[in-house]
Amino acid sequence: MLRSRIKAYIELSPLTREEIMIKMNVSNNTISSWCTGKSRPSLEDTFKLSRLLSVTVEDLYEYVEEDE
Repeated sequence: MLRSRIKAYIELSPLTREEIMIKMNVSNNTISSWCTGKSRPSLEDTFKLSRLLSVTVEDLYEYVEEDE
């Protein structure tokens, strides 16, 4: 199972949430859903987000076993 770490990296970013929304062309609700793991960005958006946040794609998610 993938656990989102997007929220943590957004909080560490020098960009504001609004700047990220504009650059990604998505709504605040979309960003919130990505942060909580309710939904995931498309693969293309994942790469775009990782570049905006200056992290790797792998940094944005943590793989955890189902029973954890």
